[in-house]
This record gives sequence, C-alpha cells and structure tokens, in this order.
Amino acid sequence: MVIKKFVGKSEEEAVQAAKKELGNNIVIMNVKDVKRKGLFAAFCAKLVEVTVALEEERNTIAKVHRETVTVDPNEPVSPISNKSMQQASRDMNAESIEKKLDSLQKLLEEQLKSSQAKQEEEKTETDSVETSEKTEKKEADKESLEQEKFIRLLYNTMIDNEVDEKYANQILEEIEKTKRPNIPIDYILANVYQKLILKFGKSEGITTAEHGPKVIVFMGPTGVGKTTTIAKVASSFVMDDKQKIAMLTSDTYRIAAAEQLRTYANILEVPFRVIYTEEELRQAIVDFSEYDYIFLDTTGHSHQNEEQLAKMKSILDVIDEMAVRESFLVLSATTKYCDLLKIAQNYKKITDYQLIFTKLDETTTVGNLLNVKLCMDAPIAYITNGQNVPADIERFNAQKMVKQLLGGNH
Repeated sequence: MVIKKFVGKSEEEAVQAAKKELGNNIVIMNVKDVKRKGLFAAFCAKLVEVTVALEEERNTIAKVHRETVTVDPNEPVSPISNKSMQQASRDMNAESIEKKLDSLQKLLEEQLKSSQAKQEEEKTETDSVETSEKTEKKEADKESLEQEKFIRLLYNTMIDNEVDEKYANQILEEIEKTKRPNIPIDYILANVYQKLILKFGKSEGITTAEHGPKVIVFMGPTGVGKTTTIAKVASSFVMDDKQKIAMLTSDTYRIAAAEQLRTYANILEVPFRVIYTEEELRQAIVDFSEYDYIFLDTTGHSHQNEEQLAKMKSILDVIDEMAVRESFLVLSATTKYCDLLKIAQNYKKITDYQLIFTKLDETTTVGNLLNVKLCMDAPIAYITNGQNVPADIERFNAQKMVKQLLGGNH
C-alpha cells in the first residue's frame, strides 16, 4: 500500500493533486489544516494537508507445466521370422548369432532401465508439485483466517461502541464483496474507514441566507443543553464571523432558561426577546429584518407530547411565511438509542432538520451518532463536549468520529 501526503490551498486542490499523481482509486485517510512556514507565514492563509492511500496491484505468478514423454517399456519388439533365422544360419556361424542376440538383450535392458528412471523422475516431480500446491493452499488458508479475525475484530469494536448490529453487518458485508486473496489488513482497515466516513457524510451546518435574515430554530427535549448550545453557536458567529444576530426564545415554561439566554445575549451585546404568541414572532422577524441571523430557542418538552409538537409546527409555519428557516434537533449523546429514535422520528413528522449532539464528554460510546444519522437520513452539524461557552463546541468531523468508532485516539 502506498501512503502519501499532499498539500493544497483547499481540500479539493490537495485531492486533485493526489489523483493526478496516483489515479482515481485513492482512499482519503485524513484531512487537516497545516500552517505555512517562513517569515511571512502569519500573514498567509493556512494550507490543507490530505493523506491518501493507494493499494498496489500484485503480479500474478504463472505456473509452468512440464510436458513429459513416456517410453513404454512393454512396447513389443518386432519378432524375427523363421525365414530370416534360416538365412542367418546359412550366412553366419553360431557364435556370431549369439553375440547379436546378446547385444539385442542388452539394448532391451537399457531401454527398460531408462523408462523406469523417467517414471521415477516424473513421480518425484508430481509429488513436488502436489507438496508445493498444498503449501500454497495452507498459506492462503492462513491468510484468509487472519483476514476473518481482523474483520471480526472491527465488528466487535463497532458493537462495543453501540453501533446497531444492522449497520455494522451492512458495512462488513460490503467489505466481504470486495475481499480477495493477498489483500493486506491495512487495506481492509482503510476500506472500512472510508466507508464509515461516506456513511456519516458531510454537514453544511448553518448557511447564509441570500435575502433577509435566516431564522435558526433549535428544537429538542428538555435537559439536553439546548440553551447552552445556542449560546455557543451565537458566540462563534458574533465574535469570530462578525455576524449581526438577534436572539429569541419561545420557552415561556422555564424562566431560568429564558434568563440564561438573556444573560448570554447581554454578554454578546445582541438584542433578546421573549416570544409569547405567533403575532409577536411575526413582529420580531420584521423588527430584525436587517440582521444576518435570528436564533430561536424553542420550548423543551417530551417527544410524546402531541400538543406541544403541534404548537411547534405552528411556529415553524409562521417562520416559513416570512423568512428562510433552518432547523436543528439537539440531542444528548448519553440518551438510550431507542429513546433517541423515538425523539428523532416524532420531530421528523413536523420538519426536516440537521442534528446537534451534546454531552460527548459524558459518554465513552459514540455509535448512536451513526445509528441516528443513518436511520433518519439527517446530517450531523455540530457536537459539544462540555459546558464552556464558546469553547466546547465544534463542527462535526466525520474522520475524527470514525477513528473513535474504530477504537482509535480521539
């Protein structure tokens, strides 16, 4: 396997350079930002380093079959006719006849010995070929067994990380279809790694609206850290991206949550408003029409509360009448898989969404991120791993998550 690194101004440029040199069959192993070197490096944009792998083709060794010619020792010798013998007795004396017969006997004995020697040689060669074939088969069986053990190890690692058996089996079935003799274990690992990255897919996160403010709606059950997550995202947009945002909350049930969001808004020096009715929501969208984004914190409630889901649907309909909307379902990575699915399925009834997973610092297994993503076909936008604002949040990185799923460092 060939493993090389390529550097470009962007991931696409580095990948194109890799494909130009190694071909289109490369497997992307890792992508990371690297700093330029030199005196003016601080004033230049960062570069992107892409690590790729390419499996080298193995030559097939052709077997040469030897052709042997066998002499039949039992081939009959043309008999000497009586007439010939009588003629010989007239022309030759008895002594010369005996000498000729002796010579003929020696010739036959030599032919017989030569034929027996060739048969022994042929048998030795056949035994040697059979021994070689048995050795090759034994080595191939051993290699196949090692591959099976490694694939089983990958499967157990995913199961230990609480990846659903259905998805773990799907991944390994895809590997089995492409498996062939003499494949290095590194190639199998790279193949699984790449397939998992593709299954996680890419996430757009929050995108910019072409006209007017974009309303960013945060939904989810109580206790998942939704309000803190909004503060983290808003801080990044205000302090890093210099975006103009306003913050709203329709969560009138939990006074503490509203006051917490108000505190964050004051720190960021952005407007904040509590929304009690649909009319107040319409007015807020009009009032902040010159802003880049309006962040809306919604009421946290049980996913089984049909009445609250209906109210949420009404809020979303009002927004859609007046502005461009993006919705994010905030879930805790510590929630049981069956509960996560119920929550995600019920919110899917009212709208499409991207996923945000919180509290990754409170769990040792991350398989549920893959499970929910594949089951709901919803991209993962962000993950959080602590309570610090705005530090403990990051855009979802599929490569980093796959390494953790396969038991690597994270």
